[in-house]
Amino acid sequence: MTFSITRRGLLIGSAAGLGAFGLTGCDDVVQNSNVQSVLDMAETLTMKSQRLLVPRDKLAPEYSEADISPTFRPNGTSQPDSEAYAQMMATGFADWRLKIDGLVERPVELSLADLKKLPSRTQITRHDCVEGWSAIGKWTGAQLGPLLQSVGLKPAARYAVFYCADQLELTLDGSGTYYESIDLIDAFHPQTILAYQMNGKDLEVAHGAPLRLRVERQLGYKHAKYLMRIEMKDSFAGLWGGKGGFWEDRGYEWYAGI
Repeated sequence: MTFSITRRGLLIGSAAGLGAFGLTGCDDVVQNSNVQSVLDMAETLTMKSQRLLVPRDKLAPEYSEADISPTFRPNGTSQPDSEAYAQMMATGFADWRLKIDGLVERPVELSLADLKKLPSRTQITRHDCVEGWSAIGKWTGAQLGPLLQSVGLKPAARYAVFYCADQLELTLDGSGTYYESIDLIDAFHPQTILAYQMNGKDLEVAHGAPLRLRVERQLGYKHAKYLMRIEMKDSFAGLWGGKGGFWEDRGYEWYAGI
């Protein structure tokens, strides 16, 4: 636990301290070689300590209904601005599909109705943002592990890569589109869900409708919103910056455990 507190303080403190400077300020920090070395050490220490000392299925703290935050600010994008997303939103996401492909035996495309038929899990957890704020919400969704088992992972599969509908930067090569990744240990954690409800209601657009990832032992930027596709891969080769995520390609840690 000592490692987590130290890491959280280091990460949140470094980012929150520069919050007033906005994205450019954060980028300046993570591009600083000295700061980056310290963060890399904390990242390695946290991941190794958690993987060695904490049982794989140990749950993140869960809370009661009375603990739910009265306000829960959206993290990241509050609404994708593409025409394709606007069309899906106009039809209540009736035409939206989640594609699962890559290193799987049986690629699938699932509607929101398909996902809601799967066994679900509801959990009240705390969201910790790297910008320094936290909020507690109730999330309901399909557990990712059993879903991945149902499509048959190939032996080489090591990572689940989540592609999203929101674009944080306008780029010609697509590198500005949000994406994230986790390994199979976190993919099969019982609290890792594809959430379609928040606080008992269908997910609002600001919080990632129609589907977002909840991976409760990681910082907020790992909880990818506006999910469109999950690709199972053996490495991050060919993924833009090669670090496994939009923010990771810009200097943030990949594991981001708390």
